[in-house]
Amino acid sequence: MIAIVDYDMGNVASVANMLKRIGSPPPVLTRDPDVLRRAEKVILPGVGAFDRGMQNLADFGLVDALNEAALERRVPVLGICLGMQLMTRSSEEGRRPGLGWIDGETRRFRFSGEAGLKVPHMGWNYVRPSRENPLIAGGARRRFYFVHGYYVTCDDSQDTIGTATYGFEFACAVNHDNVYGVQFHPEKSHRFGMALLEGFVGL
Repeated sequence: MIAIVDYDMGNVASVANMLKRIGSPPPVLTRDPDVLRRAEKVILPGVGAFDRGMQNLADFGLVDALNEAALERRVPVLGICLGMQLMTRSSEEGRRPGLGWIDGETRRFRFSGEAGLKVPHMGWNYVRPSRENPLIAGGARRRFYFVHGYYVTCDDSQDTIGTATYGFEFACAVNHDNVYGVQFHPEKSHRFGMALLEGFVGL
């Protein structure tokens, strides 16, 4: 069973719809810790503020179940957008600690007026694979849809599996053991997003 965490932080239905399009086993949208404890794969999507996301996970009693899935049962977990940021230790956006599954921090884009770059970074951008991985396979660049004002920095460069450029090169896809995260939205990225989700389902 693939569980999509529904914690009031984004349109989880679009992720479920994309999984159905690729022929995945029907996913379960849930905020029930017991369902997460039975899941064989977990997707943590999200759009919005870091502290609100962590607060909602705590309010729904999901943090322990998520830690059990990721750190004890070691099932494949995929964080999308805010979901990826919540996997880090902390964010410049808030004060609450993150889940800490990825050794890294979430930082805000800061550009001078002369740079001519708006925050949030919004629209299509190319992703370059950093190393071999099942989610962004092959050497060719792939295009994904981004909407974010914050980005993840990894302590260990080996945890970065894909980068994009917006003013500078930043990690937009990460992987540490069974934990994966992408800053972009595969559910809005057409064929490249479908291929990425197929890779995750196939883990």
